[in-house]
Amino acid sequence: MSFYIYGGAILQNSFLRIATQVTKGESAPRDSSKGCKASTSESKCMKEKVRRCSESIGRVGMLGPAYALMVIALCAMPLKLTAQQPTTVASVEALPDAPGLVPAAELEAAEPAPQKGSGTVSGTVIDPNGGVVEGAKVVLRSRNGAEMRTMQSGSNGEFTFNEVPAGSFRLTVSAEGMGTYVSSDVALRSGDSLIVSQVVLPVAATTSSVTVSGDREQLAQQQVSIAIEQRVFGVFPNFYSTYDWSAAPMGAKQKFHLAFRAIIDPMSFAGAAGVAGAEQIYKVFPEYGFGATGYLKRFGAAYTNQVSGRMLGSAVFPALFRQDPRYFYMGSGTTRHRALYAISASVIARGDNGRWQPSYAHIMGNFSAGALSNLYYPEGNRGLTLTLMNGLIETAGSAGTNLVREFFLRGVTSKVPNYANGKP
Repeated sequence: MSFYIYGGAILQNSFLRIATQVTKGESAPRDSSKGCKASTSESKCMKEKVRRCSESIGRVGMLGPAYALMVIALCAMPLKLTAQQPTTVASVEALPDAPGLVPAAELEAAEPAPQKGSGTVSGTVIDPNGGVVEGAKVVLRSRNGAEMRTMQSGSNGEFTFNEVPAGSFRLTVSAEGMGTYVSSDVALRSGDSLIVSQVVLPVAATTSSVTVSGDREQLAQQQVSIAIEQRVFGVFPNFYSTYDWSAAPMGAKQKFHLAFRAIIDPMSFAGAAGVAGAEQIYKVFPEYGFGATGYLKRFGAAYTNQVSGRMLGSAVFPALFRQDPRYFYMGSGTTRHRALYAISASVIARGDNGRWQPSYAHIMGNFSAGALSNLYYPEGNRGLTLTLMNGLIETAGSAGTNLVREFFLRGVTSKVPNYANGKP
């Protein structure tokens, strides 16, 4: 009986020791003489546990199989509890990258994050003259040309795109009868209210030919009809000024018609009479004499100068060189620019093809008329000097006349069409 009591005491002591180990767990530091050290690896510690359990079983084996089984069960408990403890799994960052694959962090850094948010894009569509364009088609496109939004400009020419995603875009604007406007790339940031300036639609090239699309002969004759109605203060003829910058060219027939109409106008006779009277008073060309005979000779010479100069410079040579003998009123620009244009028009003319070129017809007409004056001026005044003097006087006089036409005659000339206001 005392044997079993002694054995039970040994078993109880072993049981308490094993239970204490289980309660404290494997992470608790142990005394170097009784358990595992804190720095001991897990495999060595496990071997130490098995060794102690074997020693305990050996001590109580003499007490009988039942005691031995109990000790074995208690020794197995730490092993089971150890196996059930949570396992630490390596993090994703600690794992090695698979061969040939780019880490996810690098992929995210390589792809820029898309911009978020939106803004507003607006503007006003106008024509080259500054007038608003209603009903213009406004297209908002991405940088690659894809169409994003489309709308029409309002009655005041304005357009507005709301909630436009932030990014780069461009505008394409077009309208019937006009050209197309394409903006450069514009960057829109989140929250911006962007106003696109200078949305100017150019005039379509096809519209420039509308004026001359009718019957050429009829349009040319219409120009003559308009010209012979134009008079300064309703009295003095202003036949060779046109206030329509896009006026159709005249044919040879119309050039002779207008020139003949100019030389038979009553004011042409009045002008020659005035020149003859001034020459009579200042005794110019005394060889003509004085009195009625001298006056008639001076009147004849002055009127002949007008006829030869007008027919040669406004009909014969313009028909040969295909140049327009009229002065084209500008009416816009700075005073200096208009003055230079008026003076240059005495030596530069518009061709029937619409291009500006040296005024061969006008210059040759002036000097040819000067040469003809040698036939009827007094013998003492004839020669090259008379020819050059008359030619230069007529050319310089044309420059002065053009200045008067440009700056003064438009407002006092009657029967000028309402649409004719010079260069647009």
